[in-house]
Amino acid sequence: MYYFNEQFNPERPNAVWCTDITYIWTNDGFVHLNCVMDLFARKIIAWTLADTMEVSTVIKTIEKAKAIRNTDLPLIIHTDRGSQYVSQAWREATKNMQRSYSHKGYPYDNAYIESFHSLIKREWLNRFNIKNYRHAYNLIFEYIETFYNTVRIHSHCDYMSPDEFEKLYERVKSLPAA
Repeated sequence: MYYFNEQFNPERPNAVWCTDITYIWTNDGFVHLNCVMDLFARKIIAWTLADTMEVSTVIKTIEKAKAIRNTDLPLIIHTDRGSQYVSQAWREATKNMQRSYSHKGYPYDNAYIESFHSLIKREWLNRFNIKNYRHAYNLIFEYIETFYNTVRIHSHCDYMSPDEFEKLYERVKSLPAA
């Protein structure tokens, strides 16, 4: 078992991903948001919303992330020790990644995804009386896809959005060597 040891600033995209699940209250009961964050730009690269916390939810999310991102280079996937992330299905879905888990009782390695989940609630979701799954899904989509990844600036990204930061990386990477 590998421990991530608070290496929060990878030098390229798709070097370190972090994932976790959070609860969101609706008038119909809880729904569960699972996100995968690329720590290079603090970008949410995949997310799913589900009525349950079954393993299939985290598998669906990691499969979405793998479908849209390059996983050919070494990639660390970091999680807490939740039952979904130690399951056989998770190990199979992440077999080509280096799995990393938070130390028992030491959540700091997962701080960035935990912070994002707190942020989406504090900045956005807590403003609404969320009616049901569909309402929650629409609010989450609006926050992540039209604000957090594309507009919201981050000090880590030199006060650019995650999308802008990744685009700048790609432009600089493609420049000829001096």
